[in-house]
Amino acid sequence: MRESLPMAGSGRPDKRKPKRHQGQGAPRPRQGPPAGGYWLFGRHAVEAALANPARRTRRFLATSQPDEGLTALLDTHKQAPPQVVDRSALDAVLPEGAVHQGLALECHPLRQPALPTLIDDLGEAPATLVALDQVTDPHNVGAILRSAAAFGAAALLTTQDRAPEEGGTLAKSASGALEIVPYLRETNLVRALERLQKAGFWCLGLDETGVPLAEVPRSERLVLVMGAEGAGLRRLTKERCDHLCRLPTRPPLGTLNVSNAAAVALYELCGRNSA
Repeated sequence: MRESLPMAGSGRPDKRKPKRHQGQGAPRPRQGPPAGGYWLFGRHAVEAALANPARRTRRFLATSQPDEGLTALLDTHKQAPPQVVDRSALDAVLPEGAVHQGLALECHPLRQPALPTLIDDLGEAPATLVALDQVTDPHNVGAILRSAAAFGAAALLTTQDRAPEEGGTLAKSASGALEIVPYLRETNLVRALERLQKAGFWCLGLDETGVPLAEVPRSERLVLVMGAEGAGLRRLTKERCDHLCRLPTRPPLGTLNVSNAAAVALYELCGRNSA
């Protein structure tokens, strides 16, 4: 553990400087994911992907002709033209029970920046990042991406193992945020946090043993580090954090769902930094 941030009200400024560096009929058999790609589904996820010039698409399936908004996006970004099919054709290519709203887009994964590139692109600017320590549920990760986009976080980092890959369920839960917030999967999260610290970031681990988040002093460059539900932060991850902090809650509920906690914490951190 390195020297701590000055506590709130101490009057000491934060002197850390970043280093630059087909017809109706019987249901069709369910198909597997496309090689090297996956299916997006749902209005918000599909619309955001069509609006993203960096997104490479393959096929666009719809149960009816796209409306004017989607047609305009297709014309502007020269994406795959729509193919009108019956509902069973969409059900056959998507996860069972997927709420697709009559839209599915087969696409390639986004090209995500490497962490050193992200750090260089941020330069010395104020930024808040989110790091997830083995959060496995794509619904939770997608919801956290959505909060990250809403409150202006610069990126979301996860572990390479025990974390969801970019995919349709994650994108649906993110409601378009996957096209906005970089999603980096790191082989070694502790080393990634160390690299960010060397670039001038303070790492705040959300843990029930920490001080209230509102008491953590201000800094323009922060990483909010969150652990898996139940297990929380792993020991080495916790030890790498500069501060451990918590969200005070009232009995009988002592904790929040990880995606809800992320939304509250990001509101507190990004709201303070923009004040």
